[in-house]
Amino acid sequence: MQLSKLIFGAALALVGLLPISSQAADRIKVTDITGRQVEVKAPVEKVILGEGRQMYFVATLDTDQPFKRVVGWRDDLQKADLDGYKDYLAKYPQIDKIPTFGGFKEGTFDVEQAVSLKPDVILLNIEAKTATDDAKLIEKLAKIDIPVVFVDFREKPFENTDASMRLIGKLFGKEARAEEFIAFRKAQIDLVTDRLSKASPPKPVVMVERAAGYSDDCCMSFGNENFGKFVEVAGGQNLAAKIIPGTFGVVNPEQIIAANPDQVIVTGSNWELYVPGGAWVGVGSGADKAKAREKLAALMKRPSYTGVKAVRDNQVHAIWHQFYNSPYQFIAIQAMAKWLHPDLFKDLDPETTMKTLYERFLPVPYKTGYWVSLADKE
Repeated sequence: MQLSKLIFGAALALVGLLPISSQAADRIKVTDITGRQVEVKAPVEKVILGEGRQMYFVATLDTDQPFKRVVGWRDDLQKADLDGYKDYLAKYPQIDKIPTFGGFKEGTFDVEQAVSLKPDVILLNIEAKTATDDAKLIEKLAKIDIPVVFVDFREKPFENTDASMRLIGKLFGKEARAEEFIAFRKAQIDLVTDRLSKASPPKPVVMVERAAGYSDDCCMSFGNENFGKFVEVAGGQNLAAKIIPGTFGVVNPEQIIAANPDQVIVTGSNWELYVPGGAWVGVGSGADKAKAREKLAALMKRPSYTGVKAVRDNQVHAIWHQFYNSPYQFIAIQAMAKWLHPDLFKDLDPETTMKTLYERFLPVPYKTGYWVSLADKE
């Protein structure tokens, strides 16, 4: 079914049900992450999340009632972060009744269903921009008074996280809450960068493998952004920085062996609904750390890591994949800084930082399990 035909059919059927005008005082203009100026009735009351994992930022703002605005969301949170989804489901059992959607990028977003929910705004991640442009969906949705706003925590998180949080805070009428989170995030990153700036220690070479064990292929990684940037901020040298020109790409096994990294960090999550029984490392909320270490050790027996220094020295770690697409990246930076420079960051406790994040900004209880290391004695 062609999305362009779908949107026209939906518009004809439902435009009469939608308000054709609003009070001027109810409307604000915002500039989204792509630079588009968008007029939105605010504070928004009905939101469609173009990705379920956008709940990571929604919950930091609407902490008391995190789902009060969500009338629809993409079906990825349960699949990509099953443990986290279960945490929210236990406290908010109604979430399994929220209408779900496919992705804009994949061409499976049900526009007719979206129109029927009468959202005040649809929030999309920036990676969906090309697909929406090709289908001219933004213009078509605008004709029936459904604005689209783009945010980004994934492609250029250091450039766009604060701006995205401020944008959503404005849409939600939660500007002060957004600024509180931004200040907390900055302070936690500064704990790492200020000390590194003064000490200027040598930078260990780090191989970051994206979603290790998710498939038989090896090895997806990160260029100069996302986890690749996290490595640099944490005081390391990203092995793939000169190999991968963009944010995401692949490093060949031969390149890993030749670079002989000092440290290996893999990302993982509970992907049982994506790859049942897979070799992925299931770190995340309440993860079984012993099992995660066992699977991490098994991944290091692949030919890509034969004889490399990191494996010989047990400097191999796994960390929650979803730090790569949420405003919580500062936690990953602290964990990595402690792995890369243990003497310099003896007193830094990323576990405490994570607990504080939950206590101050999130509505569900904290459970340990977001990272493990083969260097740990436990």
